[in-house]
Amino acid sequence: MLRLAKENPTWGYRRIHGELAAMGIVIAPSSVWAVLKRHNIDPSPRKSGPTWAEFLTAQAKGLMACDFFHVDTVLLRRLYVLVFIHHDTRRVRIAGITTNPVASWVTQQARNLSMELAEQANAVKFLIRDRDAKFTASFDAVFAAEGTRIIQAPVQAPRANAICERVIGTVRRECLDRMLILGRRHLEAVLAEYVEHYNAHRPHPSLSQRAPSALHTAPALVDADLARLGRTDRLGGLIHEYRMVA
Repeated sequence: MLRLAKENPTWGYRRIHGELAAMGIVIAPSSVWAVLKRHNIDPSPRKSGPTWAEFLTAQAKGLMACDFFHVDTVLLRRLYVLVFIHHDTRRVRIAGITTNPVASWVTQQARNLSMELAEQANAVKFLIRDRDAKFTASFDAVFAAEGTRIIQAPVQAPRANAICERVIGTVRRECLDRMLILGRRHLEAVLAEYVEHYNAHRPHPSLSQRAPSALHTAPALVDADLARLGRTDRLGGLIHEYRMVA
């Protein structure tokens, strides 16, 4: 009873009683109610649907988020970066970089990404974005045409798009805050190399310390021999990657 109640928070005591009966467990509904009440579980829980965290977990395979962040160059020129992240694999995509994120440019980046996603087996069902004016109706229409539902985060609620906000913070702490950016081409090259590191090598706690591209492959067991430890430098030695070599 307790396991069913924990794994199905919207089930009431009668729904749990029915599930038990289907498994051949004979017990009175009042007994189910008493057991749940004794363990401080509401026998008649809410009917308003899942919480935001439960929704994100349940829909992770078809959920993607996006956001803008800016980078100031050494010449005090501001560049805007449009980033997307898949919730299930934590795979990051840099859609584009510009000095002027007008509606036509943002819509074109959406088209480019939509064509790339169309080649994948898993369709994106939901796209989370904030209420930034850069995201126009034409941007939403591109994804809506592919059957993707746009979910706007509440006003001044960064936690509603926490995964995307977190990856932007990671990019800043591990890369952008530790180097000077000369211009757009320089930023494109830096982010391309960092995203390759992030997707192909960087371990993620939410993925059992695996990289997004290695999510479906089990790590090989090797002997911890210091003589076989190899290091690869990224971004001129700013980031180090370690592997056991033959």
